[in-house]
Amino acid sequence: MPISAAPVDLGDIKVPKASGPDARTVAEVITKRIELKNKIVLIRGKVVKFTPEILNKNWIHLRDGSGSASDNTHDLIVTTKDQAKVGDVVVVKGVVHVDQDLGSGYSYKVLIEEATLRK
Repeated sequence: MPISAAPVDLGDIKVPKASGPDARTVAEVITKRIELKNKIVLIRGKVVKFTPEILNKNWIHLRDGSGSASDNTHDLIVTTKDQAKVGDVVVVKGVVHVDQDLGSGYSYKVLIEEATLRK
């Protein structure tokens, strides 16, 4: 499976918010990360990058059209055991983790981990 170096530009992304009490947009998860820490969230978004089997997880960059590239609130990173393809619209259910330092210069202010995907 090919690995892309950067998220793919899929044009203007507009994905409706998931439904339910745990539903959030990408921008909400990033901006409210402290209050959402260790809580389960649901996010519907489009896969713009998929990197398989790094640290025994698949890594997904997810966008829904919320947020802004200028303040980096538009792209959310998700780790999962599930498979996806760039361009898939998925509903992610996972736990919000903040200030994750994985070493070797890989540090994330917010990650959705232990996620499951639904198409």
